[in-house]
Amino acid sequence: MVTMGIMKGALVRWIFPLLLMSAAVWGQQYKADKAGPLPPEVASGVAQVLEKSGFQITNNGAKYCEVWFRAELPGAAASKEPNVTLPHVPVGTLVGVIRFNAQGSDRRGQTIQPGVYLLRYGIMPDNEPHQGAAPHRDFLLLTPAGEDQDPNATPNFDALVALSRKASRTPHPAVLSFWKADTDAAGFWQQSDTDWVLQTKIGDTPIAVIVAGVAGS
Repeated sequence: MVTMGIMKGALVRWIFPLLLMSAAVWGQQYKADKAGPLPPEVASGVAQVLEKSGFQITNNGAKYCEVWFRAELPGAAASKEPNVTLPHVPVGTLVGVIRFNAQGSDRRGQTIQPGVYLLRYGIMPDNEPHQGAAPHRDFLLLTPAGEDQDPNATPNFDALVALSRKASRTPHPAVLSFWKADTDAAGFWQQSDTDWVLQTKIGDTPIAVIVAGVAGS
């Protein structure tokens, strides 16, 4: 059941002004607004494929993270992977950039240190340890911006996991839940009491990502 927060403003297209919305839960009050310029840590080649406007997420007025998505998603022949919402996106594809202004957390509850990371598309393994982990297998894996500078690279799953471990600093990659959205509506909303979903479009593709939440919720 999706619970909407306190809405400030009306739904608009993903191009700014962005829908503003916030709600308080467990002492957290998140809000989305327009981000500033791209961080200098982002390689010039990566910057060229990103939208110039990004999204800033604040927590009780303090900067939590900023996200910039690419202007278009490259496509390929559809994969035959089951339970995947974006089958035309190759594993390893650059999807965007995220900067954690403060200590962050990934979908597993792992600590993410402040810094700049690339967001690359991955598909969760279809095996017993991952059964029931999410309603779909699409995820974004974080990789350190300083070690990942080729926007056209599509590392295979093993290489992507190895690179993402450098972001999590644990044996498991750093991941954010990500999927193709059901509607074109842009916004920022609360889901499942603890999760905060940013919804926008990359090119013509509506997407959603949980930018803040609680592991296992």
